[in-house]
Amino acid sequence: MADRRSSGGPGPVPQDTQAEPDPLAHALSELARELHDADDPDAVLREVVQAAMDLVPGAEAGSVTALVGGNRVEHKAESGVLPARVDAVMSEVGEGPCLDALLHQGRIIRVDDMRREVRWPRFAPRAAELGALSVLAFPMFVKDDSLCALNLYAQEANAFTDESEHVGRLLAAHAAVAYAGAQREENLLAAIETRDLIGQAVGLLMERYSITSGRAFDTLIRFSRQTNRKLRDVATELIRDAEAGASK
Repeated sequence: MADRRSSGGPGPVPQDTQAEPDPLAHALSELARELHDADDPDAVLREVVQAAMDLVPGAEAGSVTALVGGNRVEHKAESGVLPARVDAVMSEVGEGPCLDALLHQGRIIRVDDMRREVRWPRFAPRAAELGALSVLAFPMFVKDDSLCALNLYAQEANAFTDESEHVGRLLAAHAAVAYAGAQREENLLAAIETRDLIGQAVGLLMERYSITSGRAFDTLIRFSRQTNRKLRDVATELIRDAEAGASK
């Protein structure tokens, strides 16, 4: 019998050992880059809602809401009429999946059939009547501070699966980090702009009344308190009046 090891035949075809990229991981990576490039926090949230429509199985509509006053939700972004109406009901009655996701230890809230839901007796019948039969609500947290919630809706019962929860959880985590970063950047830019405005206003007062920078700054603060207006607004008005006078 011939020795197959010396037959000279072709050996095993080498296999490509590089694994195919995970489509979800790739999509989330692309989303992270897009969110990083967003101009402002609201733009981040609009991108998040659109991404949820594209990535989360079963999602037909979505919104992002923030908690205001302990039991009221405020719209930050939405995909259409259905989320706006459902979130408005949630805010009106003070109960619902979004509020639970934010208030009760940051749990993901899933509703398979709103017509059978008993957790929110005032909210559920009205949400079902509007057409939101399936709901997923994800808290968006950064360092244990609640920011807002990502809410997904479908007009059919049992639209969401365990995969929907998994994808939505990852998406909400990416969104929370991006949103917090955009807020910090916006606040920093606002602080720098305010500092520059106040500096200009102080310079105008120094020139106009031949006073020191300290006295000029104290004058701005005193006027701000007397008129119950923000220092930034007082400085802006002073600069605007000076520019208007110079143009005459």
